[in-house]
Amino acid sequence: MSSTTQAPAGRPAPNSEQPTELKRAIGPKLLLLFIVGDILGTGVYALTGQVAAEVGGAAWLPFLIAFGVALVTAFSYLELVTKYPQTAGAALYVHKAFGVHFVTFIVTFIVMCSGITSASTAARAFAANLAVGIDVELGNGTIMLIAMGFMLLVMLINFRGVSESVKANVVLTLVELSGLVMVILIGLYAITGGNADFSRVVLFETPGDKTLLLSISAATSLAFFAMVGFEDSVNMAEETKDPSRIFPRVMLTGLGITAVIYVLVALCAVAVVPIGELADNETPLVTVVETAAPGFPIGSLLPFISMFAVANSALINMMMASRLLYGMAKQNVLPGFLSKVHAKNQTPWASILFTTGLSLLLIGYVSLSPESPIVAVLGGTTSLLLLTVFAVVNFVVLKLRRDTVRQKHFHAGSVLPVIGIVACLWLVLPWSSGRGSEQYSIAGALLVIGVVLWAVTFVVRRRRGSLEGEPTETAAAQDETSTTT
Repeated sequence: MSSTTQAPAGRPAPNSEQPTELKRAIGPKLLLLFIVGDILGTGVYALTGQVAAEVGGAAWLPFLIAFGVALVTAFSYLELVTKYPQTAGAALYVHKAFGVHFVTFIVTFIVMCSGITSASTAARAFAANLAVGIDVELGNGTIMLIAMGFMLLVMLINFRGVSESVKANVVLTLVELSGLVMVILIGLYAITGGNADFSRVVLFETPGDKTLLLSISAATSLAFFAMVGFEDSVNMAEETKDPSRIFPRVMLTGLGITAVIYVLVALCAVAVVPIGELADNETPLVTVVETAAPGFPIGSLLPFISMFAVANSALINMMMASRLLYGMAKQNVLPGFLSKVHAKNQTPWASILFTTGLSLLLIGYVSLSPESPIVAVLGGTTSLLLLTVFAVVNFVVLKLRRDTVRQKHFHAGSVLPVIGIVACLWLVLPWSSGRGSEQYSIAGALLVIGVVLWAVTFVVRRRRGSLEGEPTETAAAQDETSTTT
């Protein structure tokens, strides 16, 4: 499998760093920390116990399978981002492949919604962990206000500039990474000291109503939520230095690092803590450290470590969502005002304000319904939506093979995208994934909202086009003239 494709004969191979309004401030190291920080988030701190509830001691296996699915899909993303080093990610690729407003809008809405919902939930978790960390009982309304204040702070960092945002990501990533390394080291200490039962890591214990295959699929569907995040980095392509060259090695390195961490955390967890205590535990890593080293003050440290972890997730998701909207507004798929860039900071201020406003509404909704199924099944619903998008991306990379570009780019081959399509659909479909019905209900409701918004946008554009005497279906053509390289 070739890693690069040569430029067509007779055409020069220009520098992959194409002109852009945005500031190129992200190098290989910052991009690596961005990817690692985006993948390492609240998922690993909370999902290990739920994964163990599905498969027992072999909780490491779903994380490993989820890594395999993510890796295959990452190859498709790498071909597309090095072929089209522009912001907007999956939505841009789908628009290039099909040129259909409706399809592009839905993909954009799904990805944006997953990012904003995750960031909003992270803000709520930040406020709740702050209350626990300072040992003060706060009312639901106060926690909501703290969460909203935190999201406004994220907005200011995002508005200040991508360099500042990514540097803040560096600090937050190192903090959350230190917490996971601490869990691994303490777990390994217990294992080597004979205070753990390593034989549990090969034991499968599945719920009585599921077969072994269905249990593994359900656990992988949960574990995949912990692997998502690598796809957010493609939305930073216009702010990355020489993206066609550095993206492949940096993205694959980031995925490898996080996979090793997840597998080690899962191995230590099931070896140290009996499955009955670990399954459905809301704070599984606290239980692991308390069992392995009872005198270690993890109870007082973990809330603050979790705060940094969820803060990192919120910052990265809001950066992704704002850049996605900015990119699609430039392609005339979303209203043009979302493409406005601040003259001094060179950041997409209109998209930042818009996504922050949506996040504040979501925080208010979650705070008013703290026991809502949206909170309870957020991870599963997010992975359901993104796996659907990943299946489409794996198909799109094959469809766009006939579209040639001047610069060298990564090549994913023909077999891996097909494997990616099958694997993603397996984890999406209800009869193979083992997902709960509530995840499909929430995903369906989100799609209905997306359809309504698309219809409103279509009607407004059609009316505006008729008033101005212009064609109403010009987006695909405009995209061809403005983005084809």
